[in-house]
Amino acid sequence: MAIRKIQRVVQALPASDGAGVKLMRSLGGAGHGSLPVRADPFLMLDAFSSENPDDYVAGFPSHPHRGFETVTYLLDGHMLHEDHLGNRGNLKSGGVQWMTAGRGIIHSEMPQQENGRMRGFQLWINLPAREKMKPAGYRDIQPDEIPSVAFPDGKLKVVAGKYGDTDGPVQGGSTEPLYWDVQLNSGKTFQATIPANRSVYVYPFEGSVEITDRVLKTHQGGVLGSGDTVEVKAGADGARFLVLAAKPIGEPVVQYGPFVMNTREEIEQAIRDYQNGELTSAHA
Repeated sequence: MAIRKIQRVVQALPASDGAGVKLMRSLGGAGHGSLPVRADPFLMLDAFSSENPDDYVAGFPSHPHRGFETVTYLLDGHMLHEDHLGNRGNLKSGGVQWMTAGRGIIHSEMPQQENGRMRGFQLWINLPAREKMKPAGYRDIQPDEIPSVAFPDGKLKVVAGKYGDTDGPVQGGSTEPLYWDVQLNSGKTFQATIPANRSVYVYPFEGSVEITDRVLKTHQGGVLGSGDTVEVKAGADGARFLVLAAKPIGEPVVQYGPFVMNTREEIEQAIRDYQNGELTSAHA
């Protein structure tokens, strides 16, 4: 057993996206030299949480994507997804929307509430070059499809991958993503085996955690180093955190806004396709 240590601490910073939705961006935010901080294949992680409708009511009007997957996990609130494929999904508290942009998708995510709390995450997962131009896809995952596992010191929701003998609703894929939402009681320790060939990112969004000899405060993400075991200890007030893991792709990443490809030329093609109305066509 080799326990993974924190390789890098990523401080989430205030940002806005869509039509002005306020959020905290950890992965995907600027690091040293203004280069985005990533944890291959994870491109971006945004956390949003507010009871002020001015922070979220404008939502994310229609916009394009190409070359990766987006995962929206809503803890509290109600949002409506609509896309050019005709998909229409109501994302409610505890639900997930898993969207594969592939060669192109144009969608919107709009709040269906004018007051109350809106809280959740959006994660971007890269696709390998061979899959960047595959047909787009969308999956609406209801809260009751996401299993919850209780253990003596807390509980865990399995959004993707598996925990022990419990399978989440999303399995497989080229990067075999694992996505856990873990709640841990004060001062208690959570330990799990994750294959050594996975990138691992831990993000506490309530309370603080300690990993080996380092502390992650609320909204401080930790890119973990080598090993096959994740061990996380909750702080004095307990903790709730995401554990994200996946197989790294190891390919060049060139990003321009909502497009993520392998070369500048592919990005320029994506822009032309969008401008010409061909982003979502089979021959794009």
